Amino acid sequence: MAIDLPIGVDAFLEGAGWAGSKLQALEGDASFRRYFRVKRFGSSAMLMDAPPPEEDIAPFVRAARWLGDNGMRAPEIIAEDPEKGLVLLEDFGKSRMRDYLDQWPDDEVEVYCSAVTALVRLHQLPPGPFNDYSLSEYMREAMLFTNWYCPARGLNVDEDGYKAAWESVIAQLLPRQRPGVTVLRDYHAENIMLLGTLQKQGLLDFQDALVGHPAYDLVSLLQDARRDVAPELEAVMFDQYREEAGISDDDFLADYARLGAQRNAKIIGIFVRLWKRDNKPRYLPLIARVWKLMERDLSHPALEPVSQWFDRNIPRQLREASGGNFNL
Repeated sequence: MAIDLPIGVDAFLEGAGWAGSKLQALEGDASFRRYFRVKRFGSSAMLMDAPPPEEDIAPFVRAARWLGDNGMRAPEIIAEDPEKGLVLLEDFGKSRMRDYLDQWPDDEVEVYCSAVTALVRLHQLPPGPFNDYSLSEYMREAMLFTNWYCPARGLNVDEDGYKAAWESVIAQLLPRQRPGVTVLRDYHAENIMLLGTLQKQGLLDFQDALVGHPAYDLVSLLQDARRDVAPELEAVMFDQYREEAGISDDDFLADYARLGAQRNAKIIGIFVRLWKRDNKPRYLPLIARVWKLMERDLSHPALEPVSQWFDRNIPRQLREASGGNFNL
């Protein structure tokens, strides 16, 4: 089957010194971006196709260069064309953390320990040149649940009460995310590449980086929408992060639960939006896992206003029997 190549890719590759390359299409993600493995004379690179106006390569390039300049392993930028939305990147290979652990589950603790240590190293850096993770951004994300999941379920819910509950919960953690750390926002097993050894992490999907709370990427890693992480392992890795980061604040666990619930509500909304708006139903089976994670977070006393809203607005049978999942 012929590959639908990006417009202008031949001239772009020729200008980058990769003329005559063979392109292999890779599985896409939840965005408009596409990826290709580029091979030429035994060398390999990655091509990102992020066509405007839906995508903008500038945030990715800026974040990649900042991470690389500060000792983190983001892919090197070989060439870029902002107008066409093309970026030629270093190829990190095929050893993705998720796939590696599917094959070698006995290495799970070691791999997660390394991922936590890498996160601590990132958080020890001064925050990067990114916008703040503001209350308005947290709220925009949280509202994806009522904007997409609830209508898809035919639920008439109290949106004003939902907004007020989340504002009261998130406001509690905002003072503790100053001066903040670089938050990659999608730090999980499908976006971490293992580079030669289990102790070296290649980072992917960081174009939406912000400056925010250190618990956000930790909960992204340990409450993974795409991979089961046992609660026992989550607890051990949580403690490891606190020890390595030197965090003794008793509020950190509460903030972890706040951000976990917020992130999981956002993800449920996004997965439904991908189905309804973008005709990508393949993410719907993941909702059951995310819903269970959110329920655990909602059980923390810090989430009481949001938990009470769920009790009043989301029927118990949806929350228990199906885990919020959809049967298509």
